[in-house]
Amino acid sequence: MHYLFVTGKLAAPALREQLHRLAPLIGFQFEVIELGISVAALMTPRWVASHWPAHAPIADRIMVPGGCTGDWHVLQQQTGLTVEKGPVDLRDLDDHFGLKKGQYDGRYDIEIITEINHAPRYSPTELLQQAQTLQAAGADVIDLGCIPGQPWQAVAEAVKRLRGEGFRVSIDSFDVHEVAIATQAGAELVLSVNQSNFEASRDWGCEVVAIPDAPDQLASLDRTVEHLTLWNVPHRLDPILEPIGMGFTASLARYMETRRRFPGHEILMGIGNLTELTEVDSHGVNAILIGICQELGIRSVLTTQVINWARNSVAEIDVARRLMFHAVNNRVIPKHVDSRLVMLHDPKVPTSTSASLKELWRAIKDRHFRIFADADELHLMNAQQYEHGADPFVLFQNVAQQQSITADHAFYLGYELAKAQLALLLGKRYEQDEPLAWGFLNAGPSQHRHAPVVAPVQNDDQVE
Repeated sequence: MHYLFVTGKLAAPALREQLHRLAPLIGFQFEVIELGISVAALMTPRWVASHWPAHAPIADRIMVPGGCTGDWHVLQQQTGLTVEKGPVDLRDLDDHFGLKKGQYDGRYDIEIITEINHAPRYSPTELLQQAQTLQAAGADVIDLGCIPGQPWQAVAEAVKRLRGEGFRVSIDSFDVHEVAIATQAGAELVLSVNQSNFEASRDWGCEVVAIPDAPDQLASLDRTVEHLTLWNVPHRLDPILEPIGMGFTASLARYMETRRRFPGHEILMGIGNLTELTEVDSHGVNAILIGICQELGIRSVLTTQVINWARNSVAEIDVARRLMFHAVNNRVIPKHVDSRLVMLHDPKVPTSTSASLKELWRAIKDRHFRIFADADELHLMNAQQYEHGADPFVLFQNVAQQQSITADHAFYLGYELAKAQLALLLGKRYEQDEPLAWGFLNAGPSQHRHAPVVAPVQNDDQVE
């Protein structure tokens, strides 16, 4: 297949780069038809047909950008070639041609245990609702966090109800009586045991998490493991991750040492100790910690999502465990595979020069407003006027002084300008009438509303 790819001046270099990469992989030939317009999305079928080169290369098919609307029959009649619409974003050409990115299938082998802190304080209904929310985000095991010094009288009922609803349940307590009741009711894992309570584990009949008597006393973990092994108590190990400033780096070294000492044991890492106690958005922290776990063969993590900057930790870990499994097992870097954890910024933001935006404005023949966040400014333009600057209030005021704007259109422009300003601030891609990208938080159908209709100026050569 020999394609003619139609585009504008701004997208042409990136398109050629993509096509040189894709053509040998997929098996097609190509030529790029670069027409005299900066932004390809502004092309209409009639305009493209009128500007079609007289000596276009011989080909089998034409591909036009997916963002161009209209009936392409006029171009097909003129050229005698089938016209195919490509993707809106040229970076999606891989998907358009069915090329898979490294066979990324989302597999994982790390289990997420999510603690409900102070579980006794919740009513049965509230506890169930929390468990359902956490499971929907990706939690595999619901951990009931008890309150030290306050025995939970209703622990058995809580465990039984969650088990009856199909949840896997663990119990987080050092009260051996409380744990015994919970395990009898169906809790499958106990967090945690050391030499202060490990003897009771012989009667619980479930797996336990073994920890050192103190974080820096790794030898005490050896003694606990020795007894648990002798008593045939199933167990996994947790050398304890400590917060930054309290021994974080040393605790990472303990995980490496624990893996060296116990190559065949399952290990757990309580990553909530870092995300809850580090005042930074949690998704990057979670991703790095999951990467460490994947490399060390740590197959379970314990997290919480109490503090607001870690409110989506479970969902973040669910994405990260899939990404890191792919990276480690395929020996590739975790880049350009799954961008759902790129949330505040965007993976790539196309840029335009001030000169190209002015050229675009000169080509506009209608009253529809175009909005751009580019060249470190906001740009608001239609056939009558072009305003640009950093302050959206000034832009709108300047336009409102010269043009008649209805209330619904004023609302629309205000909303779009606010969105464009946010994109500039965060370094995000702004596309008019499309929502900003927020990684996995964008899941679900878009509720974005489009611009109210404005009657365009009639012109046979108009570019909409």
